[in-house]
Amino acid sequence: MRHLDLVVILLYLIGTAWLGLRLSGRQRSAKEYFVGEGQMPWWTVCFSVVATETSVLTVISVPGGAYGSQAFGNVELALGYVIGRVVVAALLIPLYKRGGFVSAYEYLGDRFGLRLQGLASVTFVVTRLLAEGVRLFASAIPIKLLLDELGVDASYRTIIVVITAVTVLYTYLGGIKAVIWTDALQMLLYLGGAVLAIAVLSGHVGTQGFSDALHSGHFKVFDTDFSLSHVLTSSFAMPTAILGGAVFAMASHGSDQLIVQRILSTRSLRDSQKAMIGSGVFITVQFAAFSLVGVLLWAYNNGRSFSDLGLHSSDDLYPDFILHGLPVGISGLLVAGILGAAMGSLSSALNSMSNSTVSDLMRSFFKRTPGEETMLKLARATTLVWAVLMAVFACAFSSSTGNVYLTGLAIAGYTYGALLGAFLLGRVVKRANETDALVSFVVTVAVMTYIVRGVKIDTVVAGSTVQAGIAAQWLVPIGVVLTLVVGGVMSLFHRPPQRDGDGVRDAVEKAATPSAPSL
Repeated sequence: MRHLDLVVILLYLIGTAWLGLRLSGRQRSAKEYFVGEGQMPWWTVCFSVVATETSVLTVISVPGGAYGSQAFGNVELALGYVIGRVVVAALLIPLYKRGGFVSAYEYLGDRFGLRLQGLASVTFVVTRLLAEGVRLFASAIPIKLLLDELGVDASYRTIIVVITAVTVLYTYLGGIKAVIWTDALQMLLYLGGAVLAIAVLSGHVGTQGFSDALHSGHFKVFDTDFSLSHVLTSSFAMPTAILGGAVFAMASHGSDQLIVQRILSTRSLRDSQKAMIGSGVFITVQFAAFSLVGVLLWAYNNGRSFSDLGLHSSDDLYPDFILHGLPVGISGLLVAGILGAAMGSLSSALNSMSNSTVSDLMRSFFKRTPGEETMLKLARATTLVWAVLMAVFACAFSSSTGNVYLTGLAIAGYTYGALLGAFLLGRVVKRANETDALVSFVVTVAVMTYIVRGVKIDTVVAGSTVQAGIAAQWLVPIGVVLTLVVGGVMSLFHRPPQRDGDGVRDAVEKAATPSAPSL
């Protein structure tokens, strides 16, 4: 009967590639390849943003965390993320849309010059190669476990190559349109799988299970421990989640090309703002759904630890239920949903890295802008190159431990503050010039590297004092403040740049007064 699950998974892989190509149509220009000529419906872009920021480990780790001590803490995080997206919708999206950009870093080029635009682009593609390459390998881990259960003996490298090959097929040919449409499908599939799991688990545990989970504190949303060490080191402390999470979202959704590119593919500024804010709403719903899955699994298993259940970690709880608690066929569909989460984040990364390479780096090497046909060929070629590099990079970690994955995640702390800080420096400090921005960018990345790797704080966990790093949500605010201080102080030692020579386009100046976002 497990063969039915395999058939469902194969049909999903084939259907996803076919649907992406079918809905994308023929690409005629690089702009259409990267931002769909600005004609994508806002709701599909909204779903694509959610799928882009959701990895396989999000799908399996949130239920595992809710099973334990985190409860509904991820919903608390999502509230901070919503606030950050509202700020991005009001302050940054108008700059990009009214400037007619296809890359977020074009604003930096217009405000400060091509050197900063190139530096930001290189920072983005290197960061994304590290983060997504390691994420691709990490995604293969639960998929291998699932396939082993289904009787399929596949190595990590085989899984990585298959996922990359199917994903690059529709990404290479269909561009951003294929990415967005398939992302929307994949989000609906894995979120629908969570709803189905909730329905099945609710039937098993009944009202008594909900009551037990409520009295055990598993429905707790807000962490009200305000001790300084806890606030600085825990992602779920209320100030960290709300304030730090808001600034973190401003960086990840306002200065990271991975997300900004999707927003630029909408028809209008208002549609972009709706897609941005709407994605925050859906992320909150998604976190709530997967957290509820974890809480119901706790009731379903009578609160036993994952080791008592014969599992290696809490991340195995949801996959184990998919395979053993759901009917054959449905299990295959939910495994396909996990594959969809992996493919969604990968396709988005490939297209955005190609976009940044062509729009931010290659254009600066040409004395005259190449024709659209040439730019489209370059776009597809760089997509293929990044796909190969990412697969090779992921395969290189096939014998590594989970510490490599944590290193990949921590990379955001090195760079996000400098990226967001550069954008805010251009808006807030009118005297700042290209040298100020470049120096402050490099100094911030250097200092944040020291903070991420070297700064530890004593905190109490389960009655014991341990050393922990600063929570990721605080790393971005620290980096932003550092960039603004360094750039601002340097700007005091020279004359303000001449208005006619500072490279700021009229369209960007008009965007200084933002439109109020609304749903």
